[in-house]
Amino acid sequence: MTVLGLISDTHGLLRPEAAAALAGVDAILHAGDVGAPDVLATLRGIAPVFAVRGNVDGYELASLPLDTVASHDGVDIYVVHILRDIAIDPAAAGMSVVVHGHTHKPLIEEKEGVLYVNPGSAGPRRFALPVSVGFLRLARGQKPEARLKMLDV
Repeated sequence: MTVLGLISDTHGLLRPEAAAALAGVDAILHAGDVGAPDVLATLRGIAPVFAVRGNVDGYELASLPLDTVASHDGVDIYVVHILRDIAIDPAAAGMSVVVHGHTHKPLIEEKEGVLYVNPGSAGPRRFALPVSVGFLRLARGQKPEARLKMLDV
């Protein structure tokens, strides 16, 4: 079994609570608006990181792709920052999961057999939205399971 940590919208702030929540995961997927390279460096100290560029990520993060596919335990996971910017039809492409960010609203939903997960924002608080991260549990031959964790900050 593999457990992936999901994080998005750090905007240059990796809260200690978020880093602690992700401790022990097998890999981390960052769905954009990283904000600063040191956020990725710190996350890499926890686990391997797959990250995409968000709409406010500047030149320091220009080398990040706009989307990526991370494959773990036979599960293909499409990662993009803004959901409307998906460059493929996830169901037709055989993706099991889409991880996205941008809205800062934690969300888990299934559409056309694809699990969509927005881990919410783990960076500066926006409006009255919670600060959160997510987790994706994968096991060969089993349906991926996602959960969200609201952080006490």
